[in-house]
Amino acid sequence: MNLHQFRFVQEAARRGLNLTEAAKALHTSQPGVSKAIIELEEELGIEIFTRHGKRLKRITEPGQHVLKSIEVIMREIGNLKRIGEQYSAQDTGTFSIATTHTQARYVLPVPVVRLRELYPNVNVSLHQGSPDQVARMVIDEVAEIGVATESLSAYPELITLPCYEWQHVLVVPAHHPLATKERITLEDLATEPIVTYHPSFTGRTRIDQAFAQRKLTPRIALEAIDSDVIKTYVRLGLGIGIVAEMAVRDDGPHSDLVHRPMGQLFGQNLARIALKRGAYLRTFVYRFAELLSDRLDQDLILKAMNGNNHDYEL
Repeated sequence: MNLHQFRFVQEAARRGLNLTEAAKALHTSQPGVSKAIIELEEELGIEIFTRHGKRLKRITEPGQHVLKSIEVIMREIGNLKRIGEQYSAQDTGTFSIATTHTQARYVLPVPVVRLRELYPNVNVSLHQGSPDQVARMVIDEVAEIGVATESLSAYPELITLPCYEWQHVLVVPAHHPLATKERITLEDLATEPIVTYHPSFTGRTRIDQAFAQRKLTPRIALEAIDSDVIKTYVRLGLGIGIVAEMAVRDDGPHSDLVHRPMGQLFGQNLARIALKRGAYLRTFVYRFAELLSDRLDQDLILKAMNGNNHDYEL
């Protein structure tokens, strides 16, 4: 047996048992993938997949155990490579971060710049996507660390750590009636067209839940993943905006938009970092986490990585 066979089996499972897609992802031929899997099955004396003709239909029970072992093997190979990189070239290399647009735009710039000041020979690679895509990039080792609000704690392959709390903010033009209203209610918001985030981004689920609990149906005029886009459409009069508080921190006192905190209506959101369970982390990964949040330090991360729970609460 060899690593090529392990990679082919693992990729076939990841691609929904589609050997053509697995071959594309591995830059090889479909017959080559199929042959390698059959050879591994023959060597192990079991079927990893059941088949209908030449097509894979499902993963067998022994195949599930094989896949778990392959996952451990491939993870440790990745760790060996990172250990070699760590000690052959200290404080150099590429640090890959998976995150959402809001985090990349409003939260990460200062920690990334400070990390580069501390490690000038480390290149930072940002991968942006939805929270589920962020989780998958960490699991697939496209990124070493993920930062997002939603979804991360739902994956048992990940260790997640609370990073910081934040709330939503209402943004309206200065002349809007809600700009000066003393106490804003959900009923007030439900009567207005709303410009806010796509359902899978930046705490949108809390917004929807708050309205649903009051049996209200919000009038969503536009959904976006970019806070600046939301504010632009608010300025154009499309509706009132609901954005993350990070998106208005740089707005000066002479901004044309009025900000009203909405934590009393939508609650607090918790941003998290995610790390792949069992992964070897280079020194600057720990340092970046410390720069990102004063809640995090290397000892705490190591304790979480060595523990049994995938969601280590502070």
